Amino acid sequence: MKLVHALIAKSLAETILVGTLAVAFYLSAFPPTFHGWGEALPQGIAGWVVNQAEPRERVEVQLFIDGRFVATGSANQSRPDVVLAGWAEDEWHGYRFDALNLRGPGRHYAQVYALHTSGRGRRKTLQIVGDPIPFDIDDKGALRPPNTVVLIREIN
Repeated sequence: MKLVHALIAKSLAETILVGTLAVAFYLSAFPPTFHGWGEALPQGIAGWVVNQAEPRERVEVQLFIDGRFVATGSANQSRPDVVLAGWAEDEWHGYRFDALNLRGPGRHYAQVYALHTSGRGRRKTLQIVGDPIPFDIDDKGALRPPNTVVLIREIN
């Protein structure tokens, strides 16, 4: 009976150890410290990203549209609203992706990811920042944020 108790205790200890290592690795590779927001504008996709663990860091961001990689950039543009909202100590956390040259009219979705490096540069992970950003492409290839009213004047 003592052997059974010892084996159960050993199994529990191993399970706790493996679980702790898995959580530690996950938090190292995917820290929950990236916060941000984005929107569709007539010129492209813009927003901001802050790494709360390193608030002065300029975060590298990548843009995906409809699940496909489109561009990479840096969140290093002025966004005073981020400071006013209390998300950062300085205003240099904005990003902007212009002239996306998209094809195919209809509804599309952009997603911005923060590039996080861990493991002394050996691991790189993409972390979703904010919600998917919906936008429409009209018949002429122009980007329109959703729910944008287009006024058409009839000429007589």
